[in-house]
Parts: sequence; C-alpha cells; structure tokens
Amino acid sequence: MKSLFFVTKLGGRGPWRAAAALLLVAAAALAACSPLKLLRPGQRLLSKMEVVGADRADQDRLVALAQQKPNTRFPLPKLAIYQLGNHFYDSASTRRQLAAIRQDFEKRRLAAGGDSAKLGQLLNRRARRLNRKQLVLDKGNAIMRLGEAPVIYDSASTRRSVEQMTTYLHSQGYFRARVAATDTARYRHNPLLRLLAGRHAAADSADRAKLYRRVSVRYRVRQGTPFVLSQLTATIPDSGVAAVVRRGRGASRLHVGGRYNEDAIGQERTRLETLLKSNGYYDFRQAYITLEADTSYQAFTVRLRTNIANPGPGLGHRVYTLRQVTVITDAGVGRALRAAAADTLRRAGTGLLGRPRRGPRPDTTVVDSVHFAAFRQRFSPRLLAGKVAVRPGQLYSLPRTQLTQRQFANLDMFRFNPVTYRTVDADGVPDSTATGLLDAVVTATPAPKFQETTEFGGTYVANLVGPFVNVRFKTRNPFGGAEVLELGVRVGFEGQFNRATAQSEYTTLFGATAALVLPQFLVPFRIGRDFSRYSPRTRFSLSDTYVSRPEYTRTNVELTYDYIWQRSAFHQFVISPVVQNVVNTTAISGDFQYRLDSLRRFYGSPLYQSFRRIYEPSMAASSLYNSNDFNETRDARYFRLFVEVGGLTRELYRHAAWYDTAVAVYNFAKITADYRRYHKLSPNTFLVYRFNGGVVHALTPTDGRYTVAYDKYLFAGGSNSVRAWKPRRLGIGGFSPTITNADGTLRRDYNSEQPGELLLEGSVEYRFPVYSFVKGAVFTDYGNTWTITADPQRPGAQFKPGTFLQQFAVGSGVGVRLDFTFLILRLDVAAKVYDPSAPADARWAIKRFYKDTEHEPAFNLGIGYPF
Repeated sequence: MKSLFFVTKLGGRGPWRAAAALLLVAAAALAACSPLKLLRPGQRLLSKMEVVGADRADQDRLVALAQQKPNTRFPLPKLAIYQLGNHFYDSASTRRQLAAIRQDFEKRRLAAGGDSAKLGQLLNRRARRLNRKQLVLDKGNAIMRLGEAPVIYDSASTRRSVEQMTTYLHSQGYFRARVAATDTARYRHNPLLRLLAGRHAAADSADRAKLYRRVSVRYRVRQGTPFVLSQLTATIPDSGVAAVVRRGRGASRLHVGGRYNEDAIGQERTRLETLLKSNGYYDFRQAYITLEADTSYQAFTVRLRTNIANPGPGLGHRVYTLRQVTVITDAGVGRALRAAAADTLRRAGTGLLGRPRRGPRPDTTVVDSVHFAAFRQRFSPRLLAGKVAVRPGQLYSLPRTQLTQRQFANLDMFRFNPVTYRTVDADGVPDSTATGLLDAVVTATPAPKFQETTEFGGTYVANLVGPFVNVRFKTRNPFGGAEVLELGVRVGFEGQFNRATAQSEYTTLFGATAALVLPQFLVPFRIGRDFSRYSPRTRFSLSDTYVSRPEYTRTNVELTYDYIWQRSAFHQFVISPVVQNVVNTTAISGDFQYRLDSLRRFYGSPLYQSFRRIYEPSMAASSLYNSNDFNETRDARYFRLFVEVGGLTRELYRHAAWYDTAVAVYNFAKITADYRRYHKLSPNTFLVYRFNGGVVHALTPTDGRYTVAYDKYLFAGGSNSVRAWKPRRLGIGGFSPTITNADGTLRRDYNSEQPGELLLEGSVEYRFPVYSFVKGAVFTDYGNTWTITADPQRPGAQFKPGTFLQQFAVGSGVGVRLDFTFLILRLDVAAKVYDPSAPADARWAIKRFYKDTEHEPAFNLGIGYPF
C-alpha cells in the first residue's frame, strides 16, 4: 500500500528539557513504589523464569509451555504501569456506579411503558454502560489494563509446566528426558532505597527465606540421547492403496536415521491422506492411518510401522472417476428471480403465497466436455472452461479441485465458487466393485457487477490541512469475457512552504486512471491449457497525473501493457513489454527556473530534468514473493526484484526530421531488490528487518553526460526509508550540499532532493503490543545513495568499496501503530544518530538533536507499515 506521510519538526529546546525532567520524576516515582504492595498476605511475586539445559530441543517452545511467566519489562514496564493505575482504582466506587446505572435504567424502563422502540434503545444503552463498568470491575481501569497484573507464583502451575515440557520432549524423541523445577525466594529492596541505603538485604536462614516475596523459577532440562528411526515398514491390506503409497515414498517426511518426531509423524499422516485423495480415493480419511512405534529391539532406536486400515472387513477403498462436470455460473440468481416473481404475484392479487417451482436452467452449453448451466450465459464458457481443472474421465483429485477453486477466485467475478461432488451409481445399480462415479458441480455465485469505493483523507504539511478524495469504480465482465474494468479519480490539496514568499501555500493534485484486466494472455499464439493454473492476466492501464504548485505546473501521462501470472499463492511475475511515459511541464516560475539552473551549474543536480518535456519508452519485469498477509501477522519473507531498460528505440527517431528535439529521451538500465524478513517471536511480537538496494545508469550519453530521467534515479529518506531524514533528502555519499546566503556565505542545504545512482539501505524494527489495537515499535534505519562515476561538482558522492561503510547514515526512533484491521495508521518519531555528510566533528548528530533545528526528531505519519 502506498503510504501518505508528512514530516515536521518539534520546535524549541524547552519542551524537550521539560519532557526529560518529567520522565525522570516519573521514573523516580515508579521506583519508589514497590510492586510487593499489590500482594496479599502469603502471596509471592514471580520475578524470573528460565529454562536451562535445553540446548538441542526447541528452547522457545519449552519457554512457551511454562504456565507462568514474569511480568513484561521490555519495551514497557507493564507491572509498574498496572501499579500506577491501581493508585486511582476504587472497586467500591465502581460497584456503586453499577448499582446506580441499574436503578436509573429501571426507572426509565418503567417510564417508557409499552413503547417497544424506546425500550429497545434503553436496553442497548444499559448494556453498553454496564459492560464498560463491568470491564473496569473485572480488569481494572484503563491504565491497569494497559499494564499487567502481578504474576502471583503458583507451585501447581510449575508442576503442570514440568509435565508439559516432559511430554513435549518425549514427542521429540527424547524418551528419557527429565525436567526438574526449582524455585528460589529472593528479597530485593526497592532500587532507589537500596541506592540510598548502600546495602543489600540477604536471607540469613531457611525460615526467613519463606518470608521473601519474590520468586525465581528455574526449569532444568536433561534431555538425554534422542531415539532415532532404525526401520520403516508398512502394513497395507489394500493393494491399490499400497501401490499409490509406494509411488509416493520419495516425498515421505520420515527417514531411517532421523530422530523420532511426532510432528513429522503428523505431517506424514497428512501427506498420505493428500496423496491418496490425489489418486482417486475421494472418501479416504486420515483416521484410517496409524503409526506404531516399537523401542524394544535396540537401545535408542525406534521401529516405526505405518498401518492403513480398510473401511471394514472384506471391503477395500474405492477409487472414484468423474462422470460429469457442471459449472453453474449464476448460483443464487435463480433464488432472487423466484423471490421477485412471487412478490409480483402477491402484489397482483393472485393470492400465491409459495414460490414458483425451480426448473432447470434453460441455457446449457457444453465446452471441452464441461457443462455450463445458467438462465442466461453472461460469462464466456470457452474462457471459463480453461479455468476448470477437473474433467470427465479423470480420477478424483484434491489438488485439481483446489486449483479449480483458486482459478475461479482469481477471476474476481464470483463471490463464492465451491466445488462439490456427488456419488452416483452406474446405470442406477449400486456398484459393489472397487470403483465409483462422481458428478462434480462448480457452484459460482456472481459478485456484484458494479463496485464503487470512495475514500476521504487528509495530510498536514507546512501547517496546512490538505484534504483529498479518492473515488474508484469497478465493473466486472463488461464484454462477456470475465474482464475487469477499473476507473479511478483522485483530487487533493497538499500544503507546502514557498521559500520565495516565506508563506505556506496549497499544491493541487489531480489523477485519473483506467485499467482493463483480461483473464488470459493476449498473444498471437495458442497457450496450452496447463498454463491456466498460473492465473495468467493481461492488463492495459492509462493514467494521467496533474500537479499545480506555485513554482510549476506539470503533467505525467503513462501507458502500460502488462502480462501477469502467479507461480504460487505467494509468488507473482509481471512482464511489461510496453511502458510509455510522457512528462510535460506547462508552466514554470522564473525564480524556480533560476534555482534549477543554479543546482545544475554548481552542483551537477539532475533536478532540472523533471521539468523538461520527456518521452520515456521502456520495458520492465518484476518478480514478487510475499508470504505475509495484509496486517503482517505471519512469520514470513518478502522479496521483490525489479528490472527496467528504457530508451532503446531513441536512435530510430531522435534524428528524424519530424522529431521535436526539445523532447528529451534517455536510455538507461535499472535494477532494484528489496528483501524483508518477519520473525514472529511470540503471537504478538515481531522482529523484522529489511535490505533494500538498487543501481541505475545511462547506457549512452545524453547531451554529453551519462544521465537518466529524474524519476528513474534512486532516493533515500522519508516515511518508508531512513525515517530520520526528510523524503528524498538523504545523500549523496559523503557530499554535503550547500547554498549561498544573501550575504554571500554558504550554509548547508537540507531541503534539496538528492538523487543517486546506487542505493543501499536497511532497517531493523521490533514490534510489540501496547494496548488493544495500539501497537508499538522501536527501530533503527541506515542507508545512503551514491553516484557510480566520479563527479567533480560533488566530491565524496562516488561509491567506493573502501569508504562506503563509513558513509551510511543512521537514524533511530519509536513508533505507534493503530491497527484497525482494515487500516493501519502509523506514527513514527525518528532522530538522526549519524550523518555522514556533516562536517567531521559534527557527524554524530545524536549529540546535536536538541541544539540544531535540522537535527530535531522528525515525525512521520503514514498508512500501513513502513515495510
């Protein structure tokens, strides 16, 4: 998702000093309050839990099996927050409020009398208010719920933890593993009091140790030698099933010499069930499969036998063949038509109370042995036939069934499209042999033909609120070939600071897009039916972007022709043989033109290229692998590789008599790679990191220089990059851009964009829950851009293997994410830590963030995660 963001600065040094003082006071106040005051007599606080000795098993899994864990301290001291809220908590007052609410609503109920509508509203309001107060009574006030209640040590929970850890180790092949738990009571003074007293309290006797209120629990694991598989055998009385299992033996999850593992055994049972369902065994179930382990033959070895039982004495497993395949493309439409007809008859006074009888769909077409039934064929049967992977005469196959469902879902034509099967008897006589017949039915419920989405929002830049509206319209199947036509319009205003007038002004943005997606490759040759499993699509898109700012007015028209297909549910390829882009600046102010010329003349900046008339013909290809979901809640990977080559045809027309020489054409090659890793540390915490890089360079000189179109350069900084820097302002290398003051002196330029030819950047971020839908993050970003060749006008900008590591900019910060499931609103605050383009004695910018306005923390507001 594209992120909308703004960057602003905190003003003044006073607020930062006041905030720091407030934090110190709060920390001292929390330190002075002992959490032991929350305990009742006889209760002890669990302060530490650890698992030791589990060097060969899954350490994290064993820790997760512990029934009790200490209160969370990182990144927030949850127990201290709970204790702070407890100071303001009064359960007696909450009970009185509950009683008052009940009494008040009882009076209102009596006053409402028999008014059912009013009674319903009263009951709803009463339920909401009571639920809120009951939540406070059960779990504390909002501050307490933001924290965590103290974990009261329970020896019974420790015993259950030992049992579960032992069971887990046995399931992993450590049959002789032992787990023992020891709990030690420790008394610790409050840190602040201990610092003032200058001494530590220690236990002096076993009797006194019983009085200590803090408990540390240690689970000591002795795994022993793991048991390995010494022999794998199978007992399968059904010869047909046995033959299928033998053919699929190479994909088995179990191997001689491997450690006994019940997780692998469960996976093997699932694999065998899927294998048999892929070879015609429609009614086979995993319950027929059992695996028996025998450890009596040799020490630390297991003989494993796979048993696949028959359905009953003298009965074998039946193999099913498809007799007929039917696709109903208007499922649900008939019901609506019948309901409408019944309603019309009622209004006509016929007295008909029942619905008309459901009859056969009059329009039935057979294409490629598939029956297509509908009251009226609105979708091309020939096209849909290519999406049906099951055919009459085939053995039943679970993978082909799932492929059919997936291909219909990828069309974006149907709301539901289940594939169901019905067993039939041959010639009406029950079949007692080992074969059976199935009729397959694809019940496709059409999605609404038209769909409209309207989004409203706003940005806040340069002290101006910028509203925008985005309207998208989608129509399905406009030409009968399961096409999707999408139209979109975006209008918005965004604030900006005009340096010439020293005032904030509005920028007008207008964009229009049109895209037509065909559910097949539009090519002059025939593609095999097997390729349809990759959901091939052809996309035509046309977009126009209009930007009107005080300095200039600019338009950008782009036409693309794409081939898209899915290698798997996570992996997508896009090839764009035609990308046509036309950029035109219709108006530009004199002051801005002077600035462009100055940047070009003195610093070699290619910014002027964005405001020429440019024609950009190119072709591109990309590969995207993404195993995550929209809300990024999985342990997943993301990798995007993008390649683009442009301007190869310019020699065909650049010197032609009809060609306008004022239109610039650049040839170039560009490649970028973006890798992201999402480590799920717990159900709600993640460690994520990213590496992003790219290279772009001209293939031949343009106007005597190796240069590319400005929008093809690589940039760093901003909400989705190194967040402590303004968008596109980081770089280049160790070069420090400067501008001339009115008195002729030079000062550093923080506002000009810094395009580069080589980009290297990365991020590390720890994400954690805070409260309900509020999530938090701490992060560090690093990166920079460089030129590939030496540039005399920008010393230090060239990438050199021996110096580039010292030229990485580093920024760190914290963030808050409001996760509304359908939308993630993000606020990041980042500060510069190391600035490689600053003077040598000022590169550690973290020392100057409260002295220099350009080094104050930057706010970034965006939609969606940064990566």
